[in-house]
Amino acid sequence: MLRDEPFGRFSAAVLSSGAGEASPDPFTPSMSAIICAFDDNRWDDTLAAVASVKAQIPAPLEVILVVDHNPDLRDRFSAELDVTVVDNLGPRGLSGGKNTGIALAQGDVVVFLDDDAVAEPGWLAALAQSFTDPDVLGVGGLTLPAWATDRPQWWPVEFDWVVGCTFVGRDPGVVRNLLGGNASFRREVFDLVGRFPTHIGRTSDKRRPLGCEETELCIRASQRRPGGRFVFEPRAVIHHRVPLIRERFAYFRARCYAEGLSKALVSQSVGVQDGLAAERTYTTVVLRRGVVRGIREGLAGRLNGFRRAGAIVTGVAYATAGYAVGCARQRWWGAAP
Repeated sequence: MLRDEPFGRFSAAVLSSGAGEASPDPFTPSMSAIICAFDDNRWDDTLAAVASVKAQIPAPLEVILVVDHNPDLRDRFSAELDVTVVDNLGPRGLSGGKNTGIALAQGDVVVFLDDDAVAEPGWLAALAQSFTDPDVLGVGGLTLPAWATDRPQWWPVEFDWVVGCTFVGRDPGVVRNLLGGNASFRREVFDLVGRFPTHIGRTSDKRRPLGCEETELCIRASQRRPGGRFVFEPRAVIHHRVPLIRERFAYFRARCYAEGLSKALVSQSVGVQDGLAAERTYTTVVLRRGVVRGIREGLAGRLNGFRRAGAIVTGVAYATAGYAVGCARQRWWGAAP
């Protein structure tokens, strides 16, 4: 089926073919691709992710697969792949894995791809083009959901970020922050501001689907580098698998609540003004339009419009509650959510 086709496309045949041809363009930055893995159940997905990177033209300078505190899985990948496979030397979680990869990367640009995503041909080339502008600090691409079944009819496109994908309202051009599963950064960014925070995101609490470590880093970089920009380039396309459990309303609510908790930590780090500026605009403009559109569709007899409008209101309410709880915990006990 179409939703699964991107993962089937990059099979063992691609893995055995080696990396793509190197670019003859001397102005193309060298790019180190980092994939962080942790789960044996994602074995096939991770192989597909690696294959999709190796097939890129121009080829990456290197592919680094960081395995999160799972020696058996590391050994399996080391035996299977001809890429650099290393242990996460930092705290358990995504930030620690990314930071381990950054420390090893030799490229001018460091690129991140989720272990359950595959990149389309031309992905790296599209990311690289924007780096001809010296003020561009990082570039992110278009992440499309590969649903396990079909998109739930109640699921609003404005909330595709819940499953790590690009959402309606994110326009090409300058953005405040990149989405971590399809993102690239100049190496100098990490020299300037340090690496991903290990107290924010999936590192800090595995009981909740936390995030926002890349948001915090992008805001810090913009604060430290006036005139620096992050860019959304929709021609750099990946497909991100959405397992069945993440298609459920219970996960939707939990992820929205966790986003609020994460935003409280981001605001504590970089300030409320910068930490919530984009969210305020998105809520008052894009989400308001989504609710109005859903109600109009419902009144026209397309009842799923009511459900999508309700999901938007629910998502905002849970995110707001998570933010309030996160701020209260920091204020009263100085504790992370």
